[in-house]
Amino acid sequence: MSDWCRVFNGGELVPTENELFSAVDALLDQVVQDDLPPPAERRRLREAAELSQTQVAKVLGTRREAVGNWETGKTEPRPPQRAAYARLLEGLAARFPAPAPDGEADTAPDVPETFTAAPEPAPAAAAPSAPTAAKAPARPAASRTARPSSTSRRPGAKKAAAKTTTAAAAVDPRFENGPLAVIDCEDGQVSAYCVGGLVLDVPAKTIPALVDWTLTEARLGQARLHRNGRDADPILVLTAAALERYGLPVALSEEERHASRLPAGHKVVKQIERAGLQMTQRGFGPWARVYRDPEGSRRRCVQLCILPWNALDTREWGKKDDPQLLLTMHPADLVQYLGLYAARVMTPRGSTATTGLELMVALRPPTRAQKDEATGEFKPAFNDDALTARYNVVECEVPDEHPVLKGKFARHHMRTPAEMLMEEPYDWCRPLTDEECANQFLVAIDLNMSFAAAANGLTVGLNGPTHLTGNPKFDASLPGSWLVDLSHVDLSRVRINDRTVDGDRLPSPFTPKGDRPEGPAWYATPTVAYAVELGFDVAPIEAHVRTQTGRYLDSWYKRLRDAYVETMADMGVTTDLTGQEFLEAMARRKQVDPTMALLETAIKATAKGGIGKLRQRSRGQVPYYEEYPALKRETWRPDIRAAVLANQRVGLHRKLMKTAAAADLYPTSIGTDAIVYPSPGPSPLDVLPHTPEGKPVPGGFRLGVSPGMVKHQGTQTVLWAEQLFEERGGVFNIANLIKNDPTAGEGE
Repeated sequence: MSDWCRVFNGGELVPTENELFSAVDALLDQVVQDDLPPPAERRRLREAAELSQTQVAKVLGTRREAVGNWETGKTEPRPPQRAAYARLLEGLAARFPAPAPDGEADTAPDVPETFTAAPEPAPAAAAPSAPTAAKAPARPAASRTARPSSTSRRPGAKKAAAKTTTAAAAVDPRFENGPLAVIDCEDGQVSAYCVGGLVLDVPAKTIPALVDWTLTEARLGQARLHRNGRDADPILVLTAAALERYGLPVALSEEERHASRLPAGHKVVKQIERAGLQMTQRGFGPWARVYRDPEGSRRRCVQLCILPWNALDTREWGKKDDPQLLLTMHPADLVQYLGLYAARVMTPRGSTATTGLELMVALRPPTRAQKDEATGEFKPAFNDDALTARYNVVECEVPDEHPVLKGKFARHHMRTPAEMLMEEPYDWCRPLTDEECANQFLVAIDLNMSFAAAANGLTVGLNGPTHLTGNPKFDASLPGSWLVDLSHVDLSRVRINDRTVDGDRLPSPFTPKGDRPEGPAWYATPTVAYAVELGFDVAPIEAHVRTQTGRYLDSWYKRLRDAYVETMADMGVTTDLTGQEFLEAMARRKQVDPTMALLETAIKATAKGGIGKLRQRSRGQVPYYEEYPALKRETWRPDIRAAVLANQRVGLHRKLMKTAAAADLYPTSIGTDAIVYPSPGPSPLDVLPHTPEGKPVPGGFRLGVSPGMVKHQGTQTVLWAEQLFEERGGVFNIANLIKNDPTAGEGE
């Protein structure tokens, strides 16, 4: 019998044999959900069988990195791989049982694969294998307590605590209490709330003593994400009660807010100086770094996150409609939220944008230790796949306030496309046709993590620019900027899959406003390559290209993708949902687990902000045309940002063309990554085309949770849009006004 056939028995629909087997397999998957051994045992079993992570990944149909994450506890396998993985481990355990204890316990700590240096010896009286209050020995300066917290009262927080504990199961023993702690004070007792529900009594009575306690006893931090990277410094999140306890103001004055720091004469700043501690040039602000000189290769630095000073921006870390949420969260809930972010992304380094940029460096460290054969000493050497130096900038790639443009243009001159690389996301709208106005609704769909998805697989330049003149031949393998005239590219009648597309109802793929180019202009390599893909000849006039290339952002994308997909799965939005199931799960996800909803927002902001940081602009802290701090970073690379945004825009246009060819369907407006289509019904299922088999059109938009797929942003009526156009006296972009969730930001 065919897999798709069903039999009627007495008027009832009888499932096929394959359907029954699938249901049984799903039931078995549920049975083995908690049958996996601890992460360290998983690794031991694989190594005992002399199997590589690649071999296991190939058999299970997943990536090698996923197997590595399962063995370090960073992530947990999900169906259908989970059941198969459990069966594999069960078979290996039968062949390679754990060695029986012989009277002397093995005290060697488990070291994650990403940690290459020898771990520091832990004090004999303070080296428990897990942060459990029952096993913790008494300490002279700090004690572990199992105090009741709001975690026990909130299902979402309890779920977050359990997941954080799982992710930290195989953590480096130096950081057994997690990457960070929330410092709070109640009834005169200062407490450090750590991940997994652990609460430490803090004996420190001053900020310098708190820093020293963190460095010597707190066991906070995070192991490096790359073998050539460095461990993350511990983070202390200070609440308002903790600020009062340590003599710090709960709110900064107007002058202090403008300077983003306490004045040099403040008593706490003087305490830090008298204790021999140092601070960075930023001083004691919302994100303060306090440190002592390193001991050999070991950093001794603590980062203070001052919560009441807006260290965690509500737009990135909280909820726009509840600005006080982070300030009123119980410390136990807050540490689970931030601990999950650290486990899935990395330890926060400031804003989500700053953290996104730091994640690139953490996954692609610029240097590594290399042994000098002559002396036997290890010296730093540059990595070929990283950004390792500052290079000369290209005038067309830099923003208006860059020092290299000083004296080039008049003060308020608006640079033209022939003078400036204008690779930005779409901001486009057109009037509705009479035929489109016959539809009742306008449905807005939104690309998931569109900038991160555009970074995946993108080849970028890793070295300085090479200037090509004399009408160079275009080479799509060379990332950079090309001065080329694309005004001859006519997309008014283009054939896609043997069907004609009305390009006049689509935006141009070559400009952010969707207008047809009028002459020579600067474009990033992905834009020019798309013109070639569409079958048009290009003749560059000049170019600035990079000859050392690499897929620098791949690991960054994969880290954020895994974090996002896992977080969405925790809210019930999984990759195996059908269209209607996906829409329903998305609609209720924030009520399922509010903590995970916050984490979703932070991850998306990290992806978007990290790309933006590649071309960070002056914030007015220095005079116009003067060098500002961001320009001193090796990661200040506006050409890479331009390549990502160009890839996002042409990738979106490619999907628009495929959709138009398949269903004669055209958008009315696009804002960044939100696309509005006229629709007979209010759901994306009413408008997005499908094949006769019920599958999404190949190359078009597909509902789903993975980056690059789309979700429902909102629905409005055509009448609503016409009224707005009439009130505002013309057509304007309504893409970002059509939202079911008004608190959502623009783009991702």
